[in-house]
Amino acid sequence: MQKIGFAEALDSIVAGDPRYQRDAYVFLRDALDYTTKQQKKTKGASVRHVAGPELLEGVRQYALKEFGPMVMTVLSYWGIKSCEDVGHMVFNLIGAGIFGKTEDDSIEDFKNVFDFQEAFVKPFEPEKRSKSEAPRSLPAPKLS
Repeated sequence: MQKIGFAEALDSIVAGDPRYQRDAYVFLRDALDYTTKQQKKTKGASVRHVAGPELLEGVRQYALKEFGPMVMTVLSYWGIKSCEDVGHMVFNLIGAGIFGKTEDDSIEDFKNVFDFQEAFVKPFEPEKRSKSEAPRSLPAPKLS
């Protein structure tokens, strides 16, 4: 049996599940690469498997790094609106033979890991000032 390539797998996945754009899967593959590189830096050894919550943290970091304040716009355009969406994409890639899984991996690993609003919008909101930090009013101009 010939091994299917990533591009062919994406064609099949997107045809069977049009909820997510093709670019979203490319991003997810890149986010997995980013995650494994980050883990290698911190753990020192090669990473054999990335669990759902670890992948989601990598997705969060990589998305913020890549898209900045536009992150929610990009993810939403691709159909990714929650951690569960990432899980569905992961399991689509597993089903196509692109990603692997262990017996312990489950779609449940991706449920409610973090709130997208908190993760992707809040970092770019201006900090709230206390009343003591509020700018002072300028005196009204004198009209002659």
